[in-house]
Amino acid sequence: MPLILLNKPFRVLSQFSDSENRTTLAGFVANPAVYPAGRLDFDSEGLVILTDDGRLQARISEPRFKLDKYYWVQVEGEASAREIDALLAGVRLKDGLARATAAELIPEPAILWPRTPPIRERKHIPASWLNLCIIEGRNRQVRRMTAAVGLPALRLIRHRVGPWTLEGLEPGATREIETASAWQALNAYRSPPLD
Repeated sequence: MPLILLNKPFRVLSQFSDSENRTTLAGFVANPAVYPAGRLDFDSEGLVILTDDGRLQARISEPRFKLDKYYWVQVEGEASAREIDALLAGVRLKDGLARATAAELIPEPAILWPRTPPIRERKHIPASWLNLCIIEGRNRQVRRMTAAVGLPALRLIRHRVGPWTLEGLEPGATREIETASAWQALNAYRSPPLD
């Protein structure tokens, strides 16, 4: 079965069923035989990778393989080099030290789609965008990291996992990649410089 790339919309669970009747992956992926290679929070958006290949799932999601996961993060406040340096140096969270392997201040991403419901705008509080990379995937890690440096996350979009990106995927859309091609891409992958 092919690897599936999904642009997960806001407020969708990264699983196929829910006892509370929230929207799940079942509304976007017809085959429940696949499972996510890593999770993305209910209130986060972006790239979710699904597969039925256990070895491929482990290679993508397990931190020991150090596969890059890139996020666009809209934060409340005016981000500066000081916060970027702190994210790169590492911040202390309740479950240990967490650090970005790459981080930069960016303009709002050009391919951004409107979010429903929209982000609450505050007239007198600026917002900034960060492009941030981590190799772990602890629960709500990026949100906790930006909050720890004084920049609460307003919107979080995972736009790249290793060699795969959101390019060309509207929210809710999927793209399939043959498993052999997915392995080739993964084995050839080298971390890109930040855009």
